[in-house]
Amino acid sequence: MTLVDPYGRRITGLRMALTPRCNLRCIYCHHEGEVSPGREISAEIAVNLARAGAEEGMRAIKLTGGEPLLRSDLEGIVSALPDRLEISLTTNGILLEDRAHSLARAGLDRVNVSLDSLDPRIYRKITGARDGDLDCVISGIEAAIDADLDPIKVNMVVLRENEGEVPRLIEFTRERGLILQLIELLDLNGNGLGGDLEAIEKDLNFRADRVVTREMHRRKKYFLDGAEVEVVRPMDNTEFCAHCHRLRVTSDGKLKPCLLRSDNLVDLEGAGPAEMGDLLREATSRRAPFFCDDKACHRC
Repeated sequence: MTLVDPYGRRITGLRMALTPRCNLRCIYCHHEGEVSPGREISAEIAVNLARAGAEEGMRAIKLTGGEPLLRSDLEGIVSALPDRLEISLTTNGILLEDRAHSLARAGLDRVNVSLDSLDPRIYRKITGARDGDLDCVISGIEAAIDADLDPIKVNMVVLRENEGEVPRLIEFTRERGLILQLIELLDLNGNGLGGDLEAIEKDLNFRADRVVTREMHRRKKYFLDGAEVEVVRPMDNTEFCAHCHRLRVTSDGKLKPCLLRSDNLVDLEGAGPAEMGDLLREATSRRAPFFCDDKACHRC
């Protein structure tokens, strides 16, 4: 079976926030589009939904938060997910060192680690981290490499505060065989914190040995002397919306068809395994591109 929304987009993945709790206070955090979550999704609902998603033809699940490593039952959740799903994790990496191997044994396939700066002062300013947290993140990345949780992606939100560090992050990821994702700030509050990603991408394009455009979201990937850099642009991007193939799950157990909307949620509370497929289909029917034009979605 395959889930297809009213705009012809196949749903191939779930992005599931397992908790609203976090041990950082990043200045750019959009809290996965959540508004005052009232509870934490149970392991039972998380697993039952993922199993239903696999039955409906989904291929991947990404576990996020908050910070998912704050859940002590994370390995249990991962081990109970269907084998047919690619299972990935997005984390700030502070707690990753001690759990990379146990998560790999549980069935985790790969990991994305947020790392916005290699300068301890700038890192603390952006994330609200404590002294020593940056060292923990780097140790967590090394542990993920050792546990073969690859491809490992390093997520850097490009801000005015850190845009000068892009060359240093490129070198950091090149040395370790990682993929660097440069992410456009989702500036929902209009705070003007974003860096000049346009200029950075022009420089990447000039210096790249090779440029590849990914099918999903039409993202460009730049290859520079062994480094791999992907640019992620979610803002005002009709291509991003037109090629969105995932449903989100909030940390309090609601299906969220779009990151930027909270008026079309589908509540999973009290639902049993047999009802999950119907709820996935209902959420799929409520999907519409947030940013769209005639060419992108064919319906607006």
